[in-house]
Amino acid sequence: MELIHSKNLQYVALIVALMIGVSGFSQTEDTDDLQSWTAISLKYKLNKKWSFELEEQLRLDANISEVSEYFTEIDAEYSISKSFDIGGGLRYVRENDNEGNVQGYENHLRFHIDASYKHKINAFSLKYRLRYQNKNELGVDASEGDYAKQNIRFKTSVGYDFKNWKLDPEFSAEIFNHFEEGEDNGFSKYRLTLGTDYKIKKYGKIGLFYRMEKELNVDLPETAHIIGLKYAYTIKNK
Repeated sequence: MELIHSKNLQYVALIVALMIGVSGFSQTEDTDDLQSWTAISLKYKLNKKWSFELEEQLRLDANISEVSEYFTEIDAEYSISKSFDIGGGLRYVRENDNEGNVQGYENHLRFHIDASYKHKINAFSLKYRLRYQNKNELGVDASEGDYAKQNIRFKTSVGYDFKNWKLDPEFSAEIFNHFEEGEDNGFSKYRLTLGTDYKIKKYGKIGLFYRMEKELNVDLPETAHIIGLKYAYTIKNK
């Protein structure tokens, strides 16, 4: 048992080392930014199959000095089995456009459709998610040059369950494949995230994470270093 536990710890250390190594690799012409994502959510579990979630989120960029966007999102999820889920969500976004001649807050609507699979290997929890995402600005149509921004996203996550410890870590990696009329399409960015949750009995849970997001296939790729904080409360239908 000690040998198995030791091997598991080695796997966790390897994942963290890979994340640090990849995030530390950058070109000299990269532009970096420090951002923060703060969220609060309420989840309602109707039964073993259906769950719904309402979330409010605020994002800051420019070294956490300016509002990037804030949004309200509604999600629904249906469990086909213990391992396989499908779901979708609708997001209303107020996005701060502070570049160009016309600046100010824009209204955007985004929806997504998910399929996810999860399983366990010893103390490891593995998850895989495939997402289609579609985002468009409200009040502006294609004749004015506005086309839906679409992405196919694939995310894989690895969590580790330490005995007698409430701050179990989770590492995830996600790749974005962007397609939009009039734009160069293909892989546009990736995310690497390391985080943990702390459950407060009867009061929900608090999540904290560090995320590195980097653009792909552009001359001057931007790299965002994101600190995230989220409070979530779940209501179960008795």
